[in-house]
Amino acid sequence: MGRAENISATGRKHTARRPVVLRLLPLLTVLVLAGPVLAGFVGTVAPAFGIMPALGLYEPGLNAFRDLFAWPGFNSALRLSLSSGLGATLLSLALVTLILASLQDTKVFTLLRRLLSPLLSVPHAAAAFGLAFLIAPSGWIVRAVSPALTGWDRPPDLLILQDPMGLSLIAGLVVKEVPFLLLMAMAAMGQVQSRRSLVIARSLGYGREAAWLKAIFPRVYAQIRLPVYVVLAYSMSVVDVAVILGPNTPPPLSVQIVRWTSDPDLTLRLRAAAGALVQLGLVLASLVAWRGGEIVTAKLGMRWTESGQRAPALRALRPLAILLAGISVLAVLLGLAGLITWSFAGLWRFPDLLPQEFSLRSWLRFGPTLAQPLQETVVIAAVSTLIALVLTIGCLEAEHRHGLRMGRGGFWILYLPLLIPQVAFLPGVQTLMISLGLTSGRAAVIAVHVVFVLPYVFLSLADPFRAWDKRYATIGGALGAGADRVLWTLRLPMLLAPVLTAAAVGFAVSVGQYLPTLLVGGGRVMTLTTEAVALASGGDRRAIGVYALVQTGAALVPFALALFLPRLIWFNRKALYND
Repeated sequence: MGRAENISATGRKHTARRPVVLRLLPLLTVLVLAGPVLAGFVGTVAPAFGIMPALGLYEPGLNAFRDLFAWPGFNSALRLSLSSGLGATLLSLALVTLILASLQDTKVFTLLRRLLSPLLSVPHAAAAFGLAFLIAPSGWIVRAVSPALTGWDRPPDLLILQDPMGLSLIAGLVVKEVPFLLLMAMAAMGQVQSRRSLVIARSLGYGREAAWLKAIFPRVYAQIRLPVYVVLAYSMSVVDVAVILGPNTPPPLSVQIVRWTSDPDLTLRLRAAAGALVQLGLVLASLVAWRGGEIVTAKLGMRWTESGQRAPALRALRPLAILLAGISVLAVLLGLAGLITWSFAGLWRFPDLLPQEFSLRSWLRFGPTLAQPLQETVVIAAVSTLIALVLTIGCLEAEHRHGLRMGRGGFWILYLPLLIPQVAFLPGVQTLMISLGLTSGRAAVIAVHVVFVLPYVFLSLADPFRAWDKRYATIGGALGAGADRVLWTLRLPMLLAPVLTAAAVGFAVSVGQYLPTLLVGGGRVMTLTTEAVALASGGDRRAIGVYALVQTGAALVPFALALFLPRLIWFNRKALYND
């Protein structure tokens, strides 16, 4: 007992040494997450009500809202934002639920799990371009069935891309949001003992699908509610994917807000600010409506569960789940294949399935111009990820040493930058920078990227960090190691794989950021994403293929390093990189 007490006392003695910096990191993290959002919101509200000192406007008024409501495309833009957001979220959640209910613990499910990292690493813009190359009138799908099945010897006159109903936009969003929600749901299933619940429910005579929906889905959804809200808010206000796949006349409201913000006529910023507040109100109203739908669905689900119905007909959904899961994966993989093919394509006539020749002409032509955007992308992503990683590790370590636990309020602060539409506060950040005489540039872009990178890094690293066996720290303390030494020589080396994975996630998030780079950078910071999206209006598929591939590579390489480096460093300690 005396020896155990000495070990415990030693651990307490070292834990009591709490550096001031470590104490301040949680507060600093809250400021990093909430500060720019709140400041940007203030910078949006003032112009929306007619106050913009840079233009000599000091009297508040509602003229900006009157101009916005008088814009001929207002109702259509509002409808597009609402339909694309709700449609993409509903379809994504339904598809994820169907896949999990029908395929959990099957070989198909194992394959999907292995494909999640590469699917998640593909930036939204690259995935949208790849999908466009597939479903366009001259895309691979039409080429595959022409002219044998269709008789077409030229691309059909069909409005598939940028259709007025936003169907291609919804498809593009679903393709990317399904892997994200699937990852969140898989993480949640580990916390609700899904396998045990499934076995018990099936022993009562329920089929796999009915058992999963009744016994597991309610608890899993409670864990992924905030990620679902993030998908809804993002889908309603996305800009880069909407520019590529969405309609143009009129576009969704978020795209039109960015157009007004970027217009040389500064008076249009007032209308843009008013539109940003309307966009925010639309998102908040949709979240409230979604919450109401959750309550109604929960009551209906409870009645269904209490009825005891075995619902054997649900077993017929398994082939559909396999089909839809395959389509979701193939949409991304074939899209990437299309980008690769176009980047090396020479002459490619319709309806030929492949080009007549392959060449490096496009890479030689656009390669030299890629150097600067690639350098900016890597520097911004690396620095913002490093800052997010330091803040995350500091917060988690402070949580461990102080015996704290993140509450519901902490989760809401963490998700705040993801729930508030970017167009609702980033124009305000830009307006404040102009008013304060601050210069746009790389440093400002890095600062804003941290706001969006930090939540993903924290969510990726939090569970492995908290699950680390604290007995190692006790042993280290017994051997005379302080808390800092335990962190640097025990905890972080043993968590190398999760740390690198979190860094890869943050790097990929930064690479895919379009609107923060465009607005806060003031057009002076060129990254692979901003350049690729700018090419969408030109229609040069070879140039798009080159830029989108390099963008995807920039996001994918960190994931490969996160997988390879732990195996190289800990080649003789397999348990340190295997689950």
